[in-house]
Amino acid sequence: MASKGNSAPDLVIHGGKVATLDPADRIVRAVAVKGDRLLAVGSDAEIIALAGAETRRIDARGRLVTPGLIDGHAHMDREGLKEALPSLAGCRSIDDVLQRIAELVRVTPVGEWIVTMPIGDPPFYEGVPAVLAENRFPNRQDLDRVAPDHPVYIRAIWGHWRNSLPLVSIANTKALQASRITRDTMAPSPHIQIEKDSSSGAPTGCLYESVYKPLVEKTLLAGIPRFTLEERIAGLRRSMQVYNSTGTTSVFEGHGIAGEVLAAYQDLRAEGPLDVRASLMFSPAWPSAGTADVRDLLVDWGRWLTGRGLGDDYLRMAGIYTESNVSPENQLRALCGPYTGWAGFNFDSCLPEDVMVEMMVEAARNGIRVGSFDPKILALYEQVNKRVAITEQRWIIEHVGIFDADEIARLRDLGVVLQAYSNRWIYQEGEQHRTSLGEARASRVLPMRALIDAGVHVSLATDNVPPTMFDPIWHVVARRPRGGDTVLAPDQRISRIEALAAASREGAWLSQEEAEKGTLEPGKLADIAIFDKDLLTVDEAEIPSIKADVTITGGRIVYQNQ
Repeated sequence: MASKGNSAPDLVIHGGKVATLDPADRIVRAVAVKGDRLLAVGSDAEIIALAGAETRRIDARGRLVTPGLIDGHAHMDREGLKEALPSLAGCRSIDDVLQRIAELVRVTPVGEWIVTMPIGDPPFYEGVPAVLAENRFPNRQDLDRVAPDHPVYIRAIWGHWRNSLPLVSIANTKALQASRITRDTMAPSPHIQIEKDSSSGAPTGCLYESVYKPLVEKTLLAGIPRFTLEERIAGLRRSMQVYNSTGTTSVFEGHGIAGEVLAAYQDLRAEGPLDVRASLMFSPAWPSAGTADVRDLLVDWGRWLTGRGLGDDYLRMAGIYTESNVSPENQLRALCGPYTGWAGFNFDSCLPEDVMVEMMVEAARNGIRVGSFDPKILALYEQVNKRVAITEQRWIIEHVGIFDADEIARLRDLGVVLQAYSNRWIYQEGEQHRTSLGEARASRVLPMRALIDAGVHVSLATDNVPPTMFDPIWHVVARRPRGGDTVLAPDQRISRIEALAAASREGAWLSQEEAEKGTLEPGKLADIAIFDKDLLTVDEAEIPSIKADVTITGGRIVYQNQ
């Protein structure tokens, strides 16, 4: 408790069920805020007694109050960009699609591009083309009926929204002509199929991809309009409201952020405090894959990434992302650099494995934190650790999925921090893993119970599919795969309070800010959420539907459910 001699708080929240997530996991009734910090937590009587005539009061009316949630791998910039393009959500026939396109034709000058979101309903865009009455995608002739004088392109999804292939995009005749795609055009990658009419050999306009990160729009359709800085800024502003609406007050962008996304963040930060705090890792675009060049560049310009890097409590850039997937596909995507499209990270951040190890050794020497989800990353981190200790640097393994007991012990000994990818490993692909591993070994799939018991720090994350932390919370509590009737490895379930901690306290550990946020304790940042349902008692099936009634970042009310 703070002394009653202190000046009155600016805000008091009382009458709640306040899950502090402090070391004792105390549940109290009320909190007091002064400026951007928590002044006190305690009983209603204790906290209300601190209030003055000017103190704003919120009666929580028994609702659950928690620290603001922290998304450990958010891709928050992506969410708002979904509204930069016209939506085709809700279309149930090709005629529905054409009506949407026709509306755009009426307001678009002749000859200008019309680019839309994919066919299907967000966030997963599942069941296409079966969601359309014709059970097929529209082709160029269909689009030409309503848009003969405009190049039209229906984009493919970002593949990890659905985690199933193929990706499909559609171009009309004008778009194919503008992109110089003819019957003689060869696909730039074996992962791309340019569908052609069986009788004429002409392209149908349907383009198929067998990769999760779109290639077509970086190669064949590279001429489509690109996201502008203004669109990224507007999208990021909108994204923050979406994340605030589910109680998220901080994000960690582990995969790495490219310069064009950082610029949008910086412009917003220049306007004032951000509604969602952001901790970013840097996504480099290496101009060379030579060991000496990479090492020298890191030493030359990488020192600003050391430790907690540059920035403040609202926006910070620190550490570096890397992986060894120097694939032909990533090299093709990188040709569009510095433009990154949906990705928001650079595809030429990948390095040959031997060069990657040398870069990481140099990073370790300079106190530059590394994050990766390279398939071999645990062994590669161990290689680095034999040369320069990383055990106190909190290096990161992202999108974690399957670990056995030996690997968990190695993770603990390295002191790495994990970002859980529950949507893929438990929900979307859980049944596949049960089949491939067998019931006896299914406990290796995102083994939260074993990881927590071993003392490994694990932060829950959305990966923007969808952007609510209550999906991953439900995944690790219920462990119910999509389409399955039984729990996946019930021994790996964790409690609701543990899941809440992994969605807040562990996120603060991930960003090295555990002294500043992640729990409701006096002196910490006043990031708070009040929810419409009680996570700790609500029916398990209702957990994903939980929304914020009030979200507070730095003592400011940034969202209210009207």
